[in-house]
Order: sequence, then C-alpha cells, then structure tokens
Amino acid sequence: MPRILVTNDDGINADGLGVLERIAHALSKDVWVVAPEQEQSGAGHSLTLHVPVRVREIDSRRFAVSGTPTDCVLLALQEIIPTSKKPVDLILSGVNRGSNAADDVTYSGTVAAAMEGTILEVPSIALSLLYDDQEKIHWQTAERHAPALIKKLMAAGWPINTLININFPDCAPGKVKGVRVCPQGKRLVSVALSERVDPKGRPYFWIGGERDNTADRADVDIDLLHKGYITVTPLGMDMTDYKTMDAIRKKFV
Repeated sequence: MPRILVTNDDGINADGLGVLERIAHALSKDVWVVAPEQEQSGAGHSLTLHVPVRVREIDSRRFAVSGTPTDCVLLALQEIIPTSKKPVDLILSGVNRGSNAADDVTYSGTVAAAMEGTILEVPSIALSLLYDDQEKIHWQTAERHAPALIKKLMAAGWPINTLININFPDCAPGKVKGVRVCPQGKRLVSVALSERVDPKGRPYFWIGGERDNTADRADVDIDLLHKGYITVTPLGMDMTDYKTMDAIRKKFV
C-alpha cells in the first residue's frame, strides 16, 4: 500500500484539496495531508525564510502549515510524517482551481510542491482543473479520471528528476475527449495587468485576470486542454539548455 502525501496551494480548506484527498483514498489507505493554512496561489517554488513557520495539527494525519506549498512538502517529509520505517511513495499536489499549463508552471504553487517532492526524490504529480465559470467547476472530472490515470503513471514510472503535470479540461467527466501526453506550450499573451485608481486618485495594479489562452503551436498542453483533453506533461528539473551550452562553450575554447 503506497504512502501518499497530499498537498496544494489553494489552502487547507480548498474544495480541490478535498477532491484530491478522495482521489488519494481511492489509491491507498495510508494518506497524509499537509497543506497551507491560507491560499498560496502564485507562490511558485518559494520558501519562507524570514518569519517562523507554524504547523497546526487538525488530526493525526492532517496538518495546516503557515507557509508556502514548498514549506509544506519539506516539513511533511522531514518533520511531520514518520518516514524512518516507511517513506512517502507518492506526492499529489492539487487539485488546483484553475489550469497550470504553458507558462503557468513557473508561477504555480501547485507545481512547485511537486517540484520540491522531486528534489527530495519522491515521485510527484501536480493536478489542476481548467474552469471558465466559477459556478460550474467540474471537480467530478478530476475525481473520476485521476485514480486510473495515476495508477497507469505509477506502473509506467518516470525518472527521479522529473515531475508529472496533469491538467483536466473544463467539461463533465463523460465529455472528456481522451488523455494526451504532450509537451508544455506557451501562451501568446501571458499574465494580464489591470491599472485602476483608488478613492484618493492614486494608481494601482491588479496582476492576473483574463488572459489569452491561444497557444504558440498545436498539440501542446494549453492547446489540447482547451480542446477537451486531459493533458499529461513530464517536466524536468534540469533546466539546462544543452544545445546553447555547447554553442557557448565553443566560444571559450
């Protein structure tokens, strides 16, 4: 029976975390939950370095952490979960309210938690759900399809320095067109900025909001996701551009 750590970036009370807990319990009875006390969306792969990080025990296998998703995974593996006799076999992060495809993976706390697990050599999967209407988030799509998908991935395996990024489309479970293993894409327009004026006439900005979901090319994660497919993208922790490295190296010979 695998020991599974469940975490997220939307916070301990998020609907998506409850969905992911049920997904994890469909795979194992040995499930631990360590998630941020408050929402940490957009936190990326950040650590809390300048203020204390506090852990609140909710019950014997459920904990809230005052820090980031990265803090949660670090504390879970090194302090909270007794791993001396049985290690954590799998980390599941999500299910995020909103997709984490294309450039979003660099901002995402959901993906960052899986990154931290990968750094600590635990197989890790980030799960996110696309939605366009706050009143019609199809959580059941992730809950229906994720267990079988995770079982297939675990059976196949993946390299120790790689994480798996899964995105579910904005549709009912029965309308999913299929599963596509595909590369990460790029948005033609990334993070949106909205300039406004406060009551005292001073300008300020909201970062985020509506963005262009047009992909830079076909058959990448963001393109297939918006066409109704579940996307599965392996992401490597080694970000070295070897081709460019070799080209630059020749200049220093």
